[in-house]
Amino acid sequence: MEVLLPLVIQLISGAIGGNVASAALKQHAINVVARTIAGAIGGVAGGMLLGMVGGEAAMTGMIADGIGGLIGGGILSTLAGLVMARAHR
Repeated sequence: MEVLLPLVIQLISGAIGGNVASAALKQHAINVVARTIAGAIGGVAGGMLLGMVGGEAAMTGMIADGIGGLIGGGILSTLAGLVMARAHR
């Protein structure tokens, strides 16, 4: 169970980060389900990248997973929204 906890935190925080970033940028080209999925995938990637760069050395594991998930989810969801908006033009 302890092995899955970071993954679950990254998925949830990525989904939150993706939806918050898309709402803040008022992206309507991508729907909520796609934002959530892109955010969750970005959250896992962001959490892994933060762990590889040594982010956990300065922060507690769960906090680092959450922050990496929020940032990664926001970035990937924003990029997906930009691509979809450009495709609709």
